[in-house]
Amino acid sequence: MQETVRPLLRTAALGVVLIVCAGLLDAEPLYVAGSAFLVLSFGAVVWVVVGTRGVRATRTVGVTRAMEEQAVPVEIVVTSPRPLPTGGVLDALLPALAPLATGRRVTRVRIDVRFERRGRKVLAPPRVAVRDPFGLLVRIARGPRIDPDEVLILPRIEPVVAPGGGQDGTGALTLGRRTSVAAEVELDGLRQAREGTSASRIYWPSIAKRGEPLERRLRDDSDTRPLVVLDPRAAAAEEDLDAAVRAAASLAVHLARAGGCALLIPGDRRPAALDPGLVGWAHLHARLALVDGDTPPPLTGLATRRGPIVYVAARRLTRPPRALAHAPGGGRVLVVPGPIAGRRPAFAVADCLGYELSKARRADLSPTRPAAA
Repeated sequence: MQETVRPLLRTAALGVVLIVCAGLLDAEPLYVAGSAFLVLSFGAVVWVVVGTRGVRATRTVGVTRAMEEQAVPVEIVVTSPRPLPTGGVLDALLPALAPLATGRRVTRVRIDVRFERRGRKVLAPPRVAVRDPFGLLVRIARGPRIDPDEVLILPRIEPVVAPGGGQDGTGALTLGRRTSVAAEVELDGLRQAREGTSASRIYWPSIAKRGEPLERRLRDDSDTRPLVVLDPRAAAAEEDLDAAVRAAASLAVHLARAGGCALLIPGDRRPAALDPGLVGWAHLHARLALVDGDTPPPLTGLATRRGPIVYVAARRLTRPPRALAHAPGGGRVLVVPGPIAGRRPAFAVADCLGYELSKARRADLSPTRPAAA
Protein backbone atom coordinates (compact mmCIF):
# COMPACT_ATOMS: atom_id res chain seq x y z
CA MET A 1 0.00 0.00 0.00
CA GLN A 2 1.45 3.35 -1.07
CA GLU A 3 0.59 6.86 -0.04
CA THR A 4 -2.08 8.19 -2.41
CA VAL A 5 -4.56 11.05 -2.67
CA ARG A 6 -6.01 10.46 -6.14
CA PRO A 7 -9.28 8.83 -4.99
CA LEU A 8 -9.80 11.74 -2.58
CA LEU A 9 -9.25 14.35 -5.27
CA ARG A 10 -11.59 12.56 -7.66
CA THR A 11 -14.32 12.39 -5.02
CA ALA A 12 -13.96 16.07 -4.13
CA ALA A 13 -13.93 17.03 -7.83
CA LEU A 14 -17.11 15.01 -8.38
CA GLY A 15 -18.77 16.88 -5.54
CA VAL A 16 -17.78 20.22 -7.01
CA VAL A 17 -19.05 19.21 -10.47
CA LEU A 18 -22.42 18.15 -9.04
CA ILE A 19 -22.83 21.42 -7.19
CA VAL A 20 -21.96 23.43 -10.32
CA CYS A 21 -24.42 21.42 -12.40
CA ALA A 22 -27.06 21.94 -9.74
CA GLY A 23 -26.62 25.72 -10.03
CA LEU A 24 -26.65 25.72 -13.83
CA LEU A 25 -29.60 23.35 -14.20
CA ASP A 26 -31.47 24.48 -11.10
CA ALA A 27 -31.53 20.85 -9.95
CA GLU A 28 -31.71 20.97 -6.17
CA PRO A 29 -31.16 17.18 -5.64
CA LEU A 30 -27.69 17.54 -7.12
CA TYR A 31 -26.80 19.94 -4.30
CA VAL A 32 -27.34 17.12 -1.81
CA ALA A 33 -25.24 14.65 -3.73
CA GLY A 34 -22.44 17.14 -4.35
CA SER A 35 -22.38 18.23 -0.73
CA ALA A 36 -22.28 14.61 0.39
CA PHE A 37 -19.19 13.93 -1.72
CA LEU A 38 -17.46 17.04 -0.37
CA VAL A 39 -18.28 16.12 3.25
CA LEU A 40 -17.04 12.59 2.59
CA SER A 41 -13.74 13.92 1.26
CA PHE A 42 -13.31 16.31 4.16
CA GLY A 43 -14.12 13.57 6.64
CA ALA A 44 -11.54 11.25 5.07
CA VAL A 45 -8.88 13.93 5.44
CA VAL A 46 -9.71 14.52 9.10
CA TRP A 47 -9.85 10.77 9.81
CA VAL A 48 -6.41 10.11 8.31
CA VAL A 49 -4.64 13.22 9.64
CA VAL A 50 -5.86 12.65 13.19
CA GLY A 51 -5.22 8.92 12.94
CA THR A 52 -1.56 9.30 11.95
CA ARG A 53 -0.68 11.58 14.86
CA GLY A 54 1.30 9.79 17.52
CA VAL A 55 1.42 6.48 15.64
CA ARG A 56 4.78 4.78 16.08
CA ALA A 57 6.12 1.48 14.74
CA THR A 58 9.11 -0.28 16.29
CA ARG A 59 10.76 -3.54 15.35
CA THR A 60 12.72 -5.97 17.51
CA VAL A 61 14.98 -8.52 15.83
CA GLY A 62 15.65 -11.53 18.05
CA VAL A 63 19.25 -12.08 16.92
CA THR A 64 21.94 -10.05 15.20
CA ARG A 65 23.58 -13.11 13.60
CA ALA A 66 21.97 -16.14 12.01
CA MET A 67 22.87 -18.74 9.42
CA GLU A 68 21.25 -19.06 6.04
CA GLU A 69 17.71 -20.47 6.19
CA GLN A 70 17.72 -20.17 9.99
CA ALA A 71 14.56 -18.65 11.48
CA VAL A 72 15.06 -15.11 12.79
CA PRO A 73 12.30 -14.02 15.21
CA VAL A 74 11.00 -10.53 14.48
CA GLU A 75 8.34 -8.56 16.33
CA ILE A 76 6.79 -5.31 15.07
CA VAL A 77 4.83 -3.22 17.56
CA VAL A 78 2.56 -0.34 16.51
CA THR A 79 1.40 2.01 19.27
CA SER A 80 -0.85 5.06 19.32
CA PRO A 81 -2.11 7.42 22.09
CA ARG A 82 -5.63 6.88 20.75
CA PRO A 83 -7.38 3.86 19.21
CA LEU A 84 -5.66 2.83 16.03
CA PRO A 85 -7.42 3.78 12.78
CA THR A 86 -7.89 1.62 9.72
CA GLY A 87 -4.63 0.69 8.03
CA GLY A 88 -1.77 -1.75 8.08
CA VAL A 89 1.92 -2.31 8.79
CA LEU A 90 4.40 -1.96 5.94
CA ASP A 91 7.69 -3.85 6.20
CA ALA A 92 10.01 -5.49 3.71
CA LEU A 93 10.03 -8.62 5.90
CA LEU A 94 6.28 -9.05 5.67
CA PRO A 95 4.89 -11.01 2.72
CA ALA A 96 1.80 -8.77 2.69
CA LEU A 97 0.26 -5.81 4.48
CA ALA A 98 -0.42 -6.70 8.13
CA PRO A 99 -3.72 -5.09 9.19
CA LEU A 100 -3.90 -2.93 12.31
CA ALA A 101 -6.05 -3.94 15.25
CA THR A 102 -8.61 -1.18 14.72
CA GLY A 103 -9.99 0.21 17.95
CA ARG A 104 -6.97 -0.81 20.02
CA ARG A 105 -3.92 1.18 20.94
CA VAL A 106 -1.34 -1.54 20.34
CA THR A 107 -0.84 -3.97 17.47
CA ARG A 108 1.80 -6.70 17.60
CA VAL A 109 2.99 -8.60 14.55
CA ARG A 110 5.29 -11.60 15.14
CA ILE A 111 7.01 -13.40 12.27
CA ASP A 112 9.94 -15.74 11.63
CA VAL A 113 12.13 -14.53 8.78
CA ARG A 114 14.54 -16.74 6.83
CA PHE A 115 17.28 -15.34 4.62
CA GLU A 116 18.46 -17.51 1.74
CA ARG A 117 21.78 -15.78 1.12
CA ARG A 118 24.64 -14.75 3.36
CA GLY A 119 25.76 -11.17 3.95
CA ARG A 120 24.84 -8.09 5.93
CA LYS A 121 21.13 -7.34 5.71
CA VAL A 122 20.10 -3.74 6.38
CA LEU A 123 16.42 -3.59 7.30
CA ALA A 124 14.65 -0.29 6.74
CA PRO A 125 12.40 0.82 9.64
CA PRO A 126 8.78 -0.38 9.49
CA ARG A 127 6.02 2.05 8.51
CA VAL A 128 2.30 2.35 9.14
CA ALA A 129 -0.17 3.09 6.34
CA VAL A 130 -3.32 4.81 7.64
CA ARG A 131 -6.43 5.07 5.47
CA ASP A 132 -10.04 6.06 5.87
CA PRO A 133 -12.76 3.39 5.85
CA PHE A 134 -13.60 4.12 2.19
CA GLY A 135 -10.00 4.05 0.96
CA LEU A 136 -10.07 7.58 -0.41
CA LEU A 137 -6.85 8.69 1.26
CA VAL A 138 -3.80 6.70 2.33
CA ARG A 139 -1.04 8.34 4.34
CA ILE A 140 2.18 6.86 5.69
CA ALA A 141 2.77 7.63 9.36
CA ARG A 142 6.40 8.71 9.54
CA GLY A 143 6.81 8.94 13.29
CA PRO A 144 10.23 9.55 14.92
CA ARG A 145 13.32 8.66 12.93
CA ILE A 146 14.61 5.16 13.75
CA ASP A 147 17.92 3.69 12.65
CA PRO A 148 17.63 0.62 10.42
CA ASP A 149 18.28 -2.80 11.92
CA GLU A 150 21.15 -4.97 10.74
CA VAL A 151 21.39 -8.75 10.65
CA LEU A 152 24.50 -10.65 9.61
CA ILE A 153 23.61 -13.86 7.77
CA LEU A 154 26.37 -16.46 8.07
CA PRO A 155 27.12 -19.18 5.50
CA ARG A 156 25.42 -22.45 6.34
CA ILE A 157 27.50 -25.34 7.68
CA GLU A 158 26.74 -28.57 5.82
CA PRO A 159 28.07 -32.10 6.28
CA VAL A 160 30.81 -33.60 4.15
CA VAL A 161 29.41 -36.67 2.40
CA ALA A 162 30.91 -39.46 0.33
CA PRO A 163 29.87 -39.95 -3.31
CA GLY A 164 27.48 -42.71 -2.23
CA GLY A 165 25.71 -40.38 0.17
CA GLY A 166 27.27 -41.58 3.43
CA GLN A 167 28.76 -39.08 5.83
CA ASP A 168 32.44 -38.95 6.69
CA GLY A 169 31.98 -41.22 9.68
CA THR A 170 30.67 -44.05 7.47
CA GLY A 171 32.18 -43.19 4.10
CA ALA A 172 35.82 -42.91 5.29
CA LEU A 173 36.61 -39.93 3.07
CA THR A 174 40.13 -39.51 1.79
CA LEU A 175 40.11 -36.00 3.20
CA GLY A 176 39.77 -37.33 6.71
CA ARG A 177 42.65 -39.75 6.25
CA ARG A 178 44.87 -37.00 4.92
CA THR A 179 44.22 -35.04 8.09
CA SER A 180 45.49 -37.80 10.36
CA VAL A 181 48.54 -38.44 8.16
CA ALA A 182 49.50 -34.78 8.18
CA ALA A 183 49.34 -34.68 11.97
CA GLU A 184 51.84 -37.55 12.20
CA VAL A 185 54.44 -36.18 9.77
CA GLU A 186 56.55 -33.93 12.04
CA LEU A 187 60.17 -35.07 11.64
CA ASP A 188 62.21 -32.64 9.55
CA GLY A 189 65.72 -34.01 10.08
CA LEU A 190 68.35 -34.19 12.80
CA ARG A 191 70.66 -31.61 14.35
CA GLN A 192 73.18 -31.33 17.16
CA ALA A 193 71.45 -31.67 20.50
CA ARG A 194 71.20 -28.42 22.40
CA GLU A 195 71.54 -28.01 26.12
CA GLY A 196 68.21 -28.53 27.87
CA THR A 197 66.66 -30.52 25.01
CA SER A 198 63.82 -32.79 26.14
CA ALA A 199 64.65 -36.50 26.29
CA SER A 200 61.67 -37.23 24.03
CA ARG A 201 63.36 -35.34 21.20
CA ILE A 202 66.77 -37.02 21.54
CA TYR A 203 67.63 -39.39 18.68
CA TRP A 204 69.15 -42.16 20.81
CA PRO A 205 70.63 -44.28 17.97
CA SER A 206 73.06 -41.43 17.31
CA ILE A 207 74.73 -42.01 20.67
CA ALA A 208 75.39 -45.65 19.83
CA LYS A 209 76.74 -44.84 16.35
CA ARG A 210 78.62 -41.58 16.87
CA GLY A 211 78.91 -41.26 20.58
CA GLU A 212 77.27 -37.84 20.52
CA PRO A 213 73.56 -37.05 20.91
CA LEU A 214 71.44 -35.66 18.11
CA GLU A 215 67.93 -34.24 18.45
CA ARG A 216 64.98 -34.49 16.17
CA ARG A 217 64.11 -31.33 14.31
CA LEU A 218 60.34 -31.05 14.00
CA ARG A 219 58.27 -29.19 11.48
CA ASP A 220 56.09 -26.33 12.46
CA ASP A 221 52.64 -27.75 13.28
CA SER A 222 50.96 -24.85 11.46
CA ASP A 223 52.72 -25.94 8.26
CA THR A 224 51.56 -29.57 8.45
CA ARG A 225 47.95 -29.09 9.41
CA PRO A 226 45.36 -29.05 6.60
CA LEU A 227 44.84 -25.68 4.97
CA VAL A 228 41.51 -24.58 3.48
CA VAL A 229 41.93 -21.86 0.83
CA LEU A 230 38.93 -19.92 -0.50
CA ASP A 231 39.20 -18.38 -3.97
CA PRO A 232 35.98 -16.42 -4.67
CA ARG A 233 36.98 -14.96 -8.03
CA ALA A 234 35.21 -15.26 -11.40
CA ALA A 235 32.12 -17.14 -10.23
CA ALA A 236 29.71 -17.84 -13.07
CA ALA A 237 26.76 -16.98 -10.82
CA GLU A 238 26.10 -15.69 -7.33
CA GLU A 239 24.90 -19.19 -6.42
CA ASP A 240 28.34 -20.60 -7.22
CA LEU A 241 30.03 -18.02 -5.01
CA ASP A 242 27.70 -18.76 -2.12
CA ALA A 243 28.20 -22.50 -2.59
CA ALA A 244 31.98 -22.08 -2.47
CA VAL A 245 31.79 -20.02 0.71
CA ARG A 246 29.53 -22.63 2.32
CA ALA A 247 31.92 -25.38 1.26
CA ALA A 248 34.94 -23.56 2.70
CA ALA A 249 33.15 -22.93 5.99
CA SER A 250 31.90 -26.51 6.21
CA LEU A 251 35.32 -28.01 5.42
CA ALA A 252 37.04 -25.74 7.93
CA VAL A 253 34.70 -26.87 10.71
CA HIS A 254 34.96 -30.51 9.61
CA LEU A 255 38.78 -30.51 9.59
CA ALA A 256 39.08 -28.48 12.79
CA ARG A 257 36.97 -30.99 14.69
CA ALA A 258 39.03 -33.83 13.18
CA GLY A 259 42.25 -32.49 14.70
CA GLY A 260 42.77 -28.89 13.64
CA CYS A 261 43.29 -26.95 10.43
CA ALA A 262 43.98 -23.50 9.03
CA LEU A 263 41.73 -21.24 6.97
CA LEU A 264 42.94 -18.68 4.45
CA ILE A 265 40.33 -16.02 3.70
CA PRO A 266 40.78 -13.54 0.82
CA GLY A 267 42.36 -10.37 2.14
CA ASP A 268 44.45 -12.13 4.80
CA ARG A 269 48.19 -12.56 4.44
CA ARG A 270 48.38 -15.57 6.73
CA PRO A 271 46.02 -18.43 7.45
CA ALA A 272 44.05 -18.44 10.69
CA ALA A 273 44.47 -21.54 12.83
CA LEU A 274 41.46 -23.50 14.08
CA ASP A 275 41.72 -26.07 16.87
CA PRO A 276 39.16 -28.79 17.70
CA GLY A 277 37.49 -26.43 20.16
CA LEU A 278 36.79 -23.97 17.29
CA VAL A 279 38.26 -21.06 19.23
CA GLY A 280 37.99 -17.94 17.09
CA TRP A 281 35.57 -19.55 14.63
CA ALA A 282 32.84 -16.99 15.30
CA HIS A 283 35.05 -14.20 13.94
CA LEU A 284 36.09 -16.22 10.87
CA HIS A 285 32.49 -17.26 10.22
CA ALA A 286 31.42 -13.61 10.21
CA ARG A 287 34.21 -12.72 7.79
CA LEU A 288 33.17 -15.49 5.42
CA ALA A 289 29.68 -13.99 5.38
CA LEU A 290 31.10 -10.78 3.89
CA VAL A 291 33.43 -12.30 1.27
CA ASP A 292 32.96 -10.75 -2.17
CA GLY A 293 34.03 -12.07 -5.55
CA ASP A 294 36.78 -9.55 -6.24
CA THR A 295 39.49 -10.17 -3.63
CA PRO A 296 41.99 -12.91 -4.53
CA PRO A 297 43.63 -15.11 -1.89
CA PRO A 298 47.43 -14.93 -1.46
CA LEU A 299 48.79 -18.04 -3.19
CA THR A 300 52.52 -17.44 -2.84
CA GLY A 301 52.82 -19.56 0.30
CA LEU A 302 51.15 -22.64 -1.17
CA ALA A 303 54.21 -23.72 -3.12
CA THR A 304 56.19 -24.37 0.07
CA ARG A 305 53.46 -25.70 2.31
CA ARG A 306 53.96 -29.33 3.35
CA GLY A 307 50.54 -30.16 4.76
CA PRO A 308 47.34 -30.97 2.86
CA ILE A 309 45.73 -28.13 0.93
CA VAL A 310 42.02 -27.93 0.19
CA TYR A 311 41.52 -25.33 -2.54
CA VAL A 312 37.90 -24.15 -2.79
CA ALA A 313 37.19 -22.21 -5.98
CA ALA A 314 34.01 -20.34 -6.87
CA ARG A 315 34.58 -20.78 -10.59
CA ARG A 316 34.16 -24.10 -12.34
CA LEU A 317 37.80 -25.03 -12.79
CA THR A 318 38.98 -27.92 -14.91
CA ARG A 319 42.62 -27.35 -13.93
CA PRO A 320 44.08 -26.53 -10.52
CA PRO A 321 45.93 -23.25 -10.05
CA ARG A 322 49.63 -23.39 -10.82
CA ALA A 323 50.56 -22.86 -7.16
CA LEU A 324 48.44 -25.86 -6.19
CA ALA A 325 49.48 -28.07 -9.09
CA HIS A 326 53.19 -27.75 -8.30
CA ALA A 327 52.96 -27.65 -4.51
CA PRO A 328 54.99 -30.35 -2.71
CA GLY A 329 53.85 -32.46 0.18
CA GLY A 330 50.77 -34.51 0.90
CA GLY A 331 47.19 -34.33 -0.18
CA ARG A 332 45.93 -31.73 -2.59
CA VAL A 333 42.17 -31.38 -2.97
CA LEU A 334 40.32 -29.19 -5.44
CA VAL A 335 36.73 -28.24 -4.54
CA VAL A 336 34.54 -26.64 -7.22
CA PRO A 337 30.80 -25.97 -7.64
CA GLY A 338 30.36 -28.48 -10.45
CA PRO A 339 31.64 -31.74 -11.91
CA ILE A 340 34.97 -32.15 -13.68
CA ALA A 341 34.70 -34.27 -16.82
CA GLY A 342 36.35 -37.64 -16.59
CA ARG A 343 37.02 -37.51 -12.85
CA ARG A 344 35.25 -39.06 -9.90
CA PRO A 345 34.72 -36.83 -6.85
CA ALA A 346 36.06 -37.95 -3.48
CA PHE A 347 33.30 -36.15 -1.55
CA ALA A 348 30.54 -33.59 -1.82
CA VAL A 349 29.80 -30.62 0.41
CA ALA A 350 27.43 -27.64 0.07
CA ASP A 351 26.63 -28.18 -3.64
CA CYS A 352 30.35 -28.50 -4.40
CA LEU A 353 32.45 -31.53 -5.33
CA GLY A 354 35.91 -32.33 -4.02
CA TYR A 355 38.56 -34.00 -6.18
CA GLU A 356 41.76 -35.43 -4.76
CA LEU A 357 44.80 -34.55 -6.85
CA SER A 358 47.49 -37.21 -6.70
CA LYS A 359 50.88 -36.35 -8.13
CA ALA A 360 50.03 -38.07 -11.41
CA ARG A 361 46.65 -36.47 -11.66
CA ARG A 362 48.05 -33.08 -10.78
CA ALA A 363 50.39 -33.41 -13.71
CA ASP A 364 47.49 -34.31 -15.97
CA LEU A 365 45.55 -31.28 -14.82
CA SER A 366 48.43 -28.83 -14.91
CA PRO A 367 48.28 -25.99 -17.44
CA THR A 368 49.55 -27.16 -20.79
CA ARG A 369 52.78 -25.76 -22.15
CA PRO A 370 53.80 -25.48 -25.81
CA ALA A 371 56.27 -28.07 -26.97
CA ALA A 372 59.83 -26.96 -27.44
CA ALA A 373 60.81 -26.35 -31.00
